[in-house]
Amino acid sequence: MEQVSKKETEIILAEAEKCLVVPGDIVELGCYRGDTSLLLGRMLADAEKAEKISECEKRLWIYDSFQGLPEKTAEDASVAGDEFQKGELMVTKNFVVTRFKKAGLRVPITKKAFFQELCAADLPEKIAFAFLDGDLYESIKVSLRLIEEKILGTIIVHDYNNEKLPGVARAVNQWRQKNPEWKKEIRETMLIMRRD
Repeated sequence: MEQVSKKETEIILAEAEKCLVVPGDIVELGCYRGDTSLLLGRMLADAEKAEKISECEKRLWIYDSFQGLPEKTAEDASVAGDEFQKGELMVTKNFVVTRFKKAGLRVPITKKAFFQELCAADLPEKIAFAFLDGDLYESIKVSLRLIEEKILGTIIVHDYNNEKLPGVARAVNQWRQKNPEWKKEIRETMLIMRRD
């Protein structure tokens, strides 16, 4: 299964780097193997080394069930996306944490939970950049609710433009009806949102 492409990774890192000047931390809801997480962690380390930010000015927070995908809902129904079933895309929290240690990077604040089990207190007070990669309707719906009062910078939602995962676009479009100040830009399969 294709995850985040090379081009998408470049976009994510460029947008996250722009948010280094925005107050708050970086969050990733849905990290799977931690590929994007590692690159965001490296970007923060490089920014600290270049003295663009101080060592503790920004932290990376990652969230995942580490149990694979949850059950789909009716909003996720798609003939094209039959392979995305409950339990797929599972890795352990230890696997991701170990990758950070081996890379010599500061281990992010890592929370193991399905997103529905999280509350606002589980996230940083201010969020400069959020990457949402929950794949399914409920996961994206909950992710947006969790960050909406805390986000000061940019939101990127992966799989918004992916016919295999229609629940992502449905969740985002419903959220944007209530939050029209967030302007959207589609790049690759991703939706980038910034406030007007």
